[in-house]
Amino acid sequence: MKYDFTTIMDRHGRDSIAVDGLGTEPGFAPDPPKAGFDVIPMWVADMNFPTVPTVQEAIIERAKHPAFGYFDPTDEYYDAIIDWQRARNGVEGLTAEDIGYENGVLGGVVSTLTAFAAPGDKVLLHSPTYVGFTNCIENNGYHIVHSPLKKDDQGVWRMDFEDMDRKLKENNIHVAVFCNPHNPCGRVWEKWEIEKAMEIYRENDCVVISDEIWSDLILAGNKHTPTQSVSEDARNRTAAFYAPSKTFNLAGLVGSYHIIYNKYLRDRVVSKGSKAHYNDMNVLSMHALIGAYKPEGQEWVDELRQVLTGNVDYACDYISRHFEGVDVSKPQGTYMLFADCSQWCESHGISLDQLEKRAWDVGVAIQDGRQFKAPCAVRMNLALPLSRVEEAMERLDRYVFNA
Repeated sequence: MKYDFTTIMDRHGRDSIAVDGLGTEPGFAPDPPKAGFDVIPMWVADMNFPTVPTVQEAIIERAKHPAFGYFDPTDEYYDAIIDWQRARNGVEGLTAEDIGYENGVLGGVVSTLTAFAAPGDKVLLHSPTYVGFTNCIENNGYHIVHSPLKKDDQGVWRMDFEDMDRKLKENNIHVAVFCNPHNPCGRVWEKWEIEKAMEIYRENDCVVISDEIWSDLILAGNKHTPTQSVSEDARNRTAAFYAPSKTFNLAGLVGSYHIIYNKYLRDRVVSKGSKAHYNDMNVLSMHALIGAYKPEGQEWVDELRQVLTGNVDYACDYISRHFEGVDVSKPQGTYMLFADCSQWCESHGISLDQLEKRAWDVGVAIQDGRQFKAPCAVRMNLALPLSRVEEAMERLDRYVFNA
C-alpha cells in the first residue's frame, strides 16, 4: 500500500482521550491496565492511524501565514465538499447553498431537533443507540422512544418497520434520528430499507435527522446510499450531517457540515445553530477538510477501507472460533464491532462488569455496551494496525474469555 496503516503510533501525551483518558471518567472510560500491559485503545471512536499527509500539508501551509483573523468559507471549501459527495456518493446537483457548517454532527442534531420539536417531546431512534445521541437529546429535555433493531435469520441487523410506525403514531412523534450507516451495529442500509423507512417517516410527517458521518467508511461488498437520494420527499424532509473528522481522524480539529436541500428546513436549522454565536468554523479545520478531500484523500480512504475490512474479517473470525457464547454480527461499515456477551456471561456466571475489568486489566480498553442501550455487550474499535488487533484478540482469549 502507498499509505501507512501498520505503524503503531505512541499517542501518550498527544492529546488523546483514547489512551490518556483511561481511569479519568468512572462509568464511562475503561480503567488503566495493570503493570506489564500496554494499552490497546479500542473504546473511543477515533483511529490509531496517521491521517492522509495532505491534511497536515494543508494546515502547515496555512499556518505559515501569521494572521488568523475573521474569515468566510472559501469557494475551494464548498467545491471540495461538492466534488467529494459526487465522487464518493454519486450526489449530483449539490450547491454551496445546500451546505452549512456545523461544529459537530451532534450540534447539528440538536439544532434540527430544537427547530422542530419542543422540550418534553418524544423522538424516535433505533437501538442499540449511539451514546452521543442519548446524551445530547436527553440533555436538551427530549424523551427518546427506541425502536429496537432485530437480527434476521442470517444475523443481519434489520429495522422493524411495523414497530417504527406504531411508535411514531402512539407517541405523536414528528422528529426522528436516523443513523446511516448505523453506529454501533455497523449496518450499511440497503436502498430498499431506506426507502421503506422514509415512507414511514413521510406517512407520520416526521422531520428526519440523518447522521451520515460514517458514510465514507464502508467495508468491502457494501455501498452507502445517502438518505436524501431515495426519493424527492426524502430529499426535502431530511437534514443530513457529514464530516471529514471520522473518515480522516480529525475530531480534535472540530468541523462538520450539513446538507439540507429544502429551504424552509435549512433556514430553521441555520437559525437555531446561529443563536448561541459559537457555531463558527475554525480556519485550520477548513483547510484540513480541503486537504482531506483532495484526490490523495480518496486514494487514502480506499486503502483504509481495505485495511478495515481485513481487520473486521480477522476479528469476527477469531471471535467465532475462540469465544463460544459471544455473538457478533459482522459490520458492513464503520470500524466498530458490537459484541453481545449475554450467553457467555450467563454460562460462566460472570457479570459484564467483571468481564470488562478482566479486559481492561490486560490493556484491552473496550467500551461498555450498556451505554448504547444493550444490556450485556461491548463495543470494540478495530481502527488499529492489524498487529494490535491480533494482540488484543490473543489477550482476550488468554485472560478474559478462556482464562
